[in-house]
Amino acid sequence: MSPIALTLGVVVLALVMFVAEWLPVDVTALCIAILLMALGLVTPEEGISGFGNPATITVMAMFILSAGIARTGVIQVVSEWLQKWGGRSARQQILAMGIIVGPITALINNTAVVAVFLPIIEDWCRKRNISPSKLLMPLSFATVLGGMITLIGTSTNILASGLSEKLGYGQFSLFQFTALGLITFGIGMLYLVFIAPILLPDRKPPESAFVGDAYSIRDYVSEVVITPGSSLVGQTLRSSQIQRKFDIDILEIIRGGEHFPQPLADKVLSAGDILLVRGGREDVLKIRDQRGIEILPDVQFGNAEQDMLSTEENVAELLILANSNLIGSSLKDLRFRQRYNATVLAIRRGQDLVRERFGQVPLRFGDLLLVQAPKESFLGLQTSQELLVLEQRDVETLRRDRSWLAVGIVLGVVLTAAFDLLPILVSGLIGAMLMVITGCLKPGELYESVRWDIIFLLAGLFPLEAAMRKSGATEWLADTLVGFGRNLGLSGFWILAFFLVITMLLTEILSNNASVVLMLPIAAETAKSLNLNVYAFMFAVTFAASNSFMTPIGYQTNTMVYGPGGYKFTDFLRVGGPLTLLMAIITPPLIVLLYGLNPR
Repeated sequence: MSPIALTLGVVVLALVMFVAEWLPVDVTALCIAILLMALGLVTPEEGISGFGNPATITVMAMFILSAGIARTGVIQVVSEWLQKWGGRSARQQILAMGIIVGPITALINNTAVVAVFLPIIEDWCRKRNISPSKLLMPLSFATVLGGMITLIGTSTNILASGLSEKLGYGQFSLFQFTALGLITFGIGMLYLVFIAPILLPDRKPPESAFVGDAYSIRDYVSEVVITPGSSLVGQTLRSSQIQRKFDIDILEIIRGGEHFPQPLADKVLSAGDILLVRGGREDVLKIRDQRGIEILPDVQFGNAEQDMLSTEENVAELLILANSNLIGSSLKDLRFRQRYNATVLAIRRGQDLVRERFGQVPLRFGDLLLVQAPKESFLGLQTSQELLVLEQRDVETLRRDRSWLAVGIVLGVVLTAAFDLLPILVSGLIGAMLMVITGCLKPGELYESVRWDIIFLLAGLFPLEAAMRKSGATEWLADTLVGFGRNLGLSGFWILAFFLVITMLLTEILSNNASVVLMLPIAAETAKSLNLNVYAFMFAVTFAASNSFMTPIGYQTNTMVYGPGGYKFTDFLRVGGPLTLLMAIITPPLIVLLYGLNPR
């Protein structure tokens, strides 16, 4: 088999694996890199070259800088201004939010921005009785648009710059496409402010809604009383094994008006004890028949709800973050209750609710966990790098006295790169180390702040680009597209638009980084064959790879707001589809206007 055919076969396999999601995308990328080495399409040195590539290391430095900004409360200070001056209507809030997050996401990672703003937006919505679904999708889209203002706004931009250098066209400068980014951001914000509110769903809960209502918690949380003849009398929960034998959790024990919160495993049960139980009706009925308990009437649930929100206990939602070590493991495997001193009541995955046997369900990025725990446990969870508590962060956990240091470090990185005093790789690494030296980040947080899944994804993708280039597959695909375009009589402008649209569609089903690795070399080779401006084609692919609005899985910030906003999959298509079409219409002529279609 020819090297071209073999390489293209690996590319097809990669596409299938990315779409099918048999493995996480970073593991898929590493598998493809190993396969390329095994087939001899790249050398072992080329196969691991991505780990030492300047683009990969630069992205790692940017994650550390973003963490320094987040941990010192810089974004929190800005968000407090948003709450105070953001207006009372959703449109005013979207406008104020866009003005704030645009400049921020131009300089730091947008997933960090969304993680900070998510609980703030939810709190604002509760205070004004506005559905979070009216604001969270615009928050995600605004950060996506803002990330295209500078080179360091997203990992995709940095990766595209690294690919450009490998292809012999040099790295992109910090503000290389800022003019295009600012214009598309402005037009996108006009859409989000004036059109999106009409299309966004309004899934507003009642003004005084209990957070568990969105999970229909009343259907599977009950109060039961232990009768004098019950076999549970005199036993502990651990020795009775009722939580192990039945799909239930004992959330609280109430004895004579006194509440006993978690941990409860070694609490001796007595006749008359009221147990607050999470479990399906069938399991509760089995316990009644086998262990001698009585189910209190449904009208008593109002008391159960008050018990769950007692002075010592709280119920809140936790979002599984992209870099979480919990992903792929079940609650049972993690011993979640013992690890966090918290009980999971339900799992929301998009529009799907998991309420039974969820202890054995592998967790995914973007899952929402409805959790009951002592309030002290939530204070600990607020500092977790793996879970995001969707309520206002305790500002005492932030190092606000170092906020200006963090801002100064990031500005220093930007200025040294902007004036070409140092390469962005070097200035970024210096900034990352200064974050630790100055105390903006603790040494342990240095490693926690890096999105290692993204680092391994980038490292695994570079060999694929090398294999396509070495085998001649890139040149063959470019020649095929050129011939196809000439047969149809397409001008250079329409071929540019073709690459933009194809990359936009690819990024909705692949990762944005995988899309840019596949399409940018082909676009550059096509432009070279047609004697057109190579940079114009590379910018088109770079912008298209990050403009993901039509699905909740195409971009990580979309996944983050999917559950908290209560969105359906089709909501993204309804709101993001017109925005994608708008970007597809305006971006090609803007690229031609700003950078020219012909070589300069």
